This record gives sequence, structure tokens and C-alpha cells, in this order.
Amino acid sequence: MPFPRLLAPFAVAAFLAFPMAAHAQSLVPVTEDKPGLLKQAKVQPAEAQKAALARVPNGTITKAEIEQEKKKLIYSYDITVPGKSGITEVHVDATTGKVVSTEHEDDEPKPATTPAK
Repeated sequence: MPFPRLLAPFAVAAFLAFPMAAHAQSLVPVTEDKPGLLKQAKVQPAEAQKAALARVPNGTITKAEIEQEKKKLIYSYDITVPGKSGITEVHVDATTGKVVSTEHEDDEPKPATTPAK
């Protein structure tokens, strides 16, 4: 039985909208480490946020900032994932838009170490 012509546009719209809804997050405001850093960025915050979220599936950005780190202008995103402890910190180069580092930081306190005598 052929697919009714009137339903085809709705089926296509639903198919295209579902993946976007599953990973969509509104733009998180970016805090500047020093005034004027956003003006120096060649990559817009929305593009950097998209790159960071692509690195952490099902993640939600809880904090976003732009800063100078090791003479490089970067966006830094703290991302949480449901069911996973801690945060994943993702750095995106503010000049190229490429992810330059990803590091998972656990919430659990590290055991205290005593210096060797």
C-alpha cells in the first residue's frame, strides 16, 4: 500500500526534527575571563558550543567561558552527562573551532597523600 501523499511532508518533518530535539541545547552564555576576549574570537560561541557537545554525547553544558590558556584563546565548557558523575571539560580553539582537549573530572574527593619521609 503506497504511503499517502498528504502524510509525506509530516513524516519528513518529524524525521528531521527528532535528532535535533534529542541533542538541542539553547546557547549557554559565555563568561569572559578578561573583558574583550569574545571580540577577539574568530569562532562564534554557537559554533564552539556545537563542537563541544558533539564531543560529549547526551551532555548538557553547565558553564561556558572564554579564556587565554597557554597563549591560545579557547572556549572552555563544563559538560555533565545524566547518570555519570563529575564533569567533562572540553576546550575549543576560538580561532579554528576545533576541539583541542577533553578531560573528565570526577566529583569524588581524591584520597589525601602523605609525603614520604
